[in-house]
Amino acid sequence: MKKIPQITIAFWIMKICATTLGETGGDLLSMTMHVGYAISSLLFIGLFVITLTTQLISKKYHPFLYWSVILSTSIAGTTMSDYMDRTLGLGYAKGSLLLCTLLLAIFVIWRFSKASFSVNKITTVKVEILFWTAILFSNTLGTALGDFLADDSHLGFGGGVLLITGLLALIVCAAFFTRISKTLLFWMAFVLTRPFGATMGDLLTKSHAQGGLGFGTIGSSLILAAILFVFILITSRPEISHESGVQAGLLKQNWRMLTRRFRLTTGFNKK
Repeated sequence: MKKIPQITIAFWIMKICATTLGETGGDLLSMTMHVGYAISSLLFIGLFVITLTTQLISKKYHPFLYWSVILSTSIAGTTMSDYMDRTLGLGYAKGSLLLCTLLLAIFVIWRFSKASFSVNKITTVKVEILFWTAILFSNTLGTALGDFLADDSHLGFGGGVLLITGLLALIVCAAFFTRISKTLLFWMAFVLTRPFGATMGDLLTKSHAQGGLGFGTIGSSLILAAILFVFILITSRPEISHESGVQAGLLKQNWRMLTRRFRLTTGFNKK
């Protein structure tokens, strides 16, 4: 049973909104509310486990459930990365390298399981767990990489956004004009949208003096949550309409069968 949405432009817009919201939401709890990276990580990992378990139990695609798991991986990834890089003192470069190694290890395990990397062929619980584990670590890696680009590389928040935007544009061009595997390009884009969201989140929340737009973690989170909510509703409508159309078609078919049987048994259709 397919439990993954169609990969469209709307999907990528929602992915960027969810990952950016993960950055602002994670910072809201750990920094603005002074909960701390360790406790925030534990809370959001718990949220991830709950949403993932519900997703695994589900037998079909539920838009709000799917994007809740994406959002929980993004928020958990933000606080986990900050805990590793700042509290444990690994730094953005070492943290990014460690998380990149872990993500590659997940893909190696996935490869040895002989399952396809294509998101359109996730049909077993084992592959679905590998899929969500890869997403969790890719989001954690994205936070560390985004912070590295914004701080250690001296590009700033705006420069980091422009750099990743350029890389994403190259991936889009490769998808349309080359024969590079679409599955490979999907995962490259999926990983890169996380540092894009991290740097974009910092750009939205940081003050003007820090090079940001000054919306703050609360204002930015509310704006992004509203955008994501609206897009989920919009993209859910075709599926609802399709199901309604199928049900209407079945009703019409059943009605025709009933009227035909009625005419045959009563002789009403005889001239």
